[in-house]
Amino acid sequence: MNQADNSPATWYQLDIETIADRLQSPEQGLTHTEVETRRAEVGLNELVEKQRKSVWMMFLDQFKDFMILVLIAAAVISGIIGEPADTIAITVIVLLNAILGFVQEYRAEKAMAALKKMAAPSANVIREDNVETVPVSQLVPGDRVILEAGNIVPADLRLTEAVQLQIDEAALTGESLPVEKITRVIPDEDLPLGDRKNLAFKGTLITKGRGQGVVTETGMQTQLGQIATLLQDQEEGRTPLQKRLAAFGQMLAYAIFAICIIVFVAGLLRGEPPLLMLLTAISLAVAAIPEALPAVITISLALGARKLVKQHALIRKLPAVETLGSVSYICTDKTGTLTQNRMTVEKVYLNGELVSTDELPATDAESTTEQSLAEKPHTELLLCALSLCNDTRLDNADEVIGDPTETALFELAREKGFLRAPLEGAFPRLAEIPFDAERKLMTTFHPWNEGQVVSITKGAAEEIVARSTHVHSPTEPSAIDRDTVLDHAEQIAGNGLRTLGFGLRIWDSVPETLNPEEVESELTLAGMIGMLDPPRPEAAESVALCRSAGIHPVMITGDHPLTAEVIARRVGIIGEHEEGTVITGRELEQLSLEELENRIEKIRVYARVSPQQKLKIVQALQDRGHYVAMTGDGVNDAPALKRADIGVAMGITGTDVSKEAAHMILLDDNFATIVKTVREGRRIFDNIRKFIKYTMTSNLGEIWTIFLAPLLGLPIPLLPIHILWINLVTDGVPGLALTAEPGEKNLMQRPPRDPKENIFAHGLGAQMIWVGLLMGAVCLFTQAWFIDRSQTHWQTMVFTVLCLSQMGNVLAIRSERESFFSQGPLSNKPLFAAVLLTFALQMATIYIPALNTVFKTAPLTAGELAVTLALSSIVFLAVEVEKAFKRRKSPAV
Repeated sequence: MNQADNSPATWYQLDIETIADRLQSPEQGLTHTEVETRRAEVGLNELVEKQRKSVWMMFLDQFKDFMILVLIAAAVISGIIGEPADTIAITVIVLLNAILGFVQEYRAEKAMAALKKMAAPSANVIREDNVETVPVSQLVPGDRVILEAGNIVPADLRLTEAVQLQIDEAALTGESLPVEKITRVIPDEDLPLGDRKNLAFKGTLITKGRGQGVVTETGMQTQLGQIATLLQDQEEGRTPLQKRLAAFGQMLAYAIFAICIIVFVAGLLRGEPPLLMLLTAISLAVAAIPEALPAVITISLALGARKLVKQHALIRKLPAVETLGSVSYICTDKTGTLTQNRMTVEKVYLNGELVSTDELPATDAESTTEQSLAEKPHTELLLCALSLCNDTRLDNADEVIGDPTETALFELAREKGFLRAPLEGAFPRLAEIPFDAERKLMTTFHPWNEGQVVSITKGAAEEIVARSTHVHSPTEPSAIDRDTVLDHAEQIAGNGLRTLGFGLRIWDSVPETLNPEEVESELTLAGMIGMLDPPRPEAAESVALCRSAGIHPVMITGDHPLTAEVIARRVGIIGEHEEGTVITGRELEQLSLEELENRIEKIRVYARVSPQQKLKIVQALQDRGHYVAMTGDGVNDAPALKRADIGVAMGITGTDVSKEAAHMILLDDNFATIVKTVREGRRIFDNIRKFIKYTMTSNLGEIWTIFLAPLLGLPIPLLPIHILWINLVTDGVPGLALTAEPGEKNLMQRPPRDPKENIFAHGLGAQMIWVGLLMGAVCLFTQAWFIDRSQTHWQTMVFTVLCLSQMGNVLAIRSERESFFSQGPLSNKPLFAAVLLTFALQMATIYIPALNTVFKTAPLTAGELAVTLALSSIVFLAVEVEKAFKRRKSPAV
């Protein structure tokens, strides 16, 4: 027997005899000898992991980033020129960055371990006509497995017996309700997993009933195993920020190297001492490298992650915080994320018309038992049926426990005053025929009137209508017009609602033999119910906010396409006049990746999709240049969560596997929370850009000052100690304080960033150059004007103008457009405090005698200090004027 010889895709299409013959599986079970032979062929029934990277390789991989290599070089150079403080600072930053990345990657490796936990430890099997309990790993194709409520299915099975068998397959298929299992052949081609109701899949949970099945697939050949393969094959890509910073680091390294050579050569040509020029060039190189950048990014992301926890989003992988700001597509689940994850009755068919539940009259609970069922008005009789023909129950906290569909019926009856306890006391259940997936019906018997009993039959609307001869009315039952009733049923279903019917039959006494074919016939239709899992109240607003931010929300669900479309239209994922935006897994299967890429930007809803198809959707969107956030809660979602730019797992309903594969976990399973995280991601990236703008403008100011002075016939204006001091006090605390900057007002009214754009897009590069030039020009003007007027103080003035100009710049660039004065200095208190601290430290280098010796400075007179402060404010005023022009040019942005 070779497992590879069989065709797993068609197991559900084969009858039990053919399955037994193909797998050579007799009713008395396999022999132990045959089991050993088969296990040697197919291996153990367990998930196999690929070889992982060693812990040391994971750690060393953190140092491959180009920016990190540049920083390591800067640390070495700082040590060589006698600046151990810089060496230590840079080394600490690099190590912290590496440790953080290592921890994230190590944690990400746990996804496979979580997947393995889904396997059951043991299974009951029939071998040699005896029931044996064996480790699940020992199962082989052809084994006959006994299933009971509470068991985890140990392998993929073709069911041979199913007695009221229900299996929760949500983790694997996305189906929100337990699946009623059957044993008959299903002839349809290419059915999605959720519709293969005569199969049971490894790792799913049996919630009700009992059954038996023949093992068809084991180990990595099972559906769970295929997901494990997909999960291990997915490599996580680099985040947008990582890509941009890598390019930025390379460009910066080349530019600094070139400028330092030019400065060194220009100084030599001017006659400066070679050693001084070498130290100046090296100091300039170290100063030009924004060594605080990794720290700023890490702190920004960490603070953002901390803030998001308070908004019910747990970040598992820190770079995901920033990536959220680049998201252009959010592929979201429906159940529990866009909806409330509870079925609610929305429409009721009775007395020949459809009404909403609001139109049903409520009554006093005490009065519901005063009349017999026979005397009750039609509406009350139907509400009684909802409560009586129902297997839900209340726990000690008065919470309803039971099937979601029955819970919805129970809740409607209770809302209208028809409470279970008094009704059961007055009209007890005398007998019952339990629900069966083949019949799609259940029936209960209750006292009717004067010794008579009534059977209440509940089930699929089409089954109830087919078995009904009459329809209830306010006066007396009339002959049923099946076409008219079915038109109403289709109208309910056409609105995406799940439809149930209720039928009644009067008996003189409970039948001696409860034959379903006899009992569930000649019914009088009491009514039909249409129910739906309604959207969350905030979902539509969040979808609208996505659209205003240029983000496309897309629904991917395991539910019926009609239901999915209704919810999508209600929350605004599908617009009023949009057509052709829904596609099923079966249709998706027929499309090549190229065909899907051509259509994908028009599709808004995917229904009944498989794990491979979710991956296909993510890949197609990424191939079209989009950054994709994918939500999921099941094992089937894990590969797509890992492949997506942002994998978002559900914290309440999510499996361990999905959580370990994801970048972020929603603690409230709410779509609105994703939108909040996108806003935070955009704010964080804006602040990182502001830091780069600030630090690189400052560095360029230093470079222009030193580079242009010799060309203008001026001596080198700054000493190496000045450059390193400015680098220390301006890049450090003020730069870090930018991470606390609030979001811009138009944050969610602008489109996502183009993934292909570099970090200098939208005028950042141009502003860095002109502001840096202006800063250098002010410094050189100070030097040229005071070099003859204040022989001993000019260098101190240039030193101070350069330092304080950078403080003016950091205050001005807090917003791309808004004035500093309208923002107010205290809207970012950490930054305001950092600027005051830097000012105080700079004044200390001027007016503390001991520091005069260290920094080669001299105390300035009051007049010189006033001029210095005035010159230092030029950059601040220039940037404020530029923002005023921007506001005037496009005030609505």
